[in-house]
Amino acid sequence: MPTVFDIGGVLARLPHRFPMLLVDRVEELVEGERIAALKAVTFNEPFFQGHFPGRPIMPGVLIVEALAQAAGVLAVESMGLAGSGKLVYFMAIEEAKFRKPVEPGCLLRLEARFVQRRASVCKFEGRALVDGEVAAQVKFTAMIADPPA
Repeated sequence: MPTVFDIGGVLARLPHRFPMLLVDRVEELVEGERIAALKAVTFNEPFFQGHFPGRPIMPGVLIVEALAQAAGVLAVESMGLAGSGKLVYFMAIEEAKFRKPVEPGCLLRLEARFVQRRASVCKFEGRALVDGEVAAQVKFTAMIADPPA
């Protein structure tokens, strides 16, 4: 049975907070397999002030970060680490492709799935969609570790 989280559930599983929290809701999480989450992109996002004035577009690196955060929720939930204080760090980003601009007012659907899972290193594939169309896709590797002392 897929799991669903509201913002409270996301906050309980990720250490990120405003303005770096880029996942608003988890629509579907199948432990050990995949996640589908949402990010409501609003004009009030701080990055829109400078990217770009007159033509606001969500930076591609933040789309990749949103996908990584969704994958982080998947990882900590699948590994039973929610509430443990463990962090999920990028190790590699590969084959990032940006297909469609993400603008204020978009509902960004974040889909990520495990490609490979080891004790502390996971590989994922992710894609971000707007209105069912792929806006970005990426492969990335992350490490699960304790926070710095």
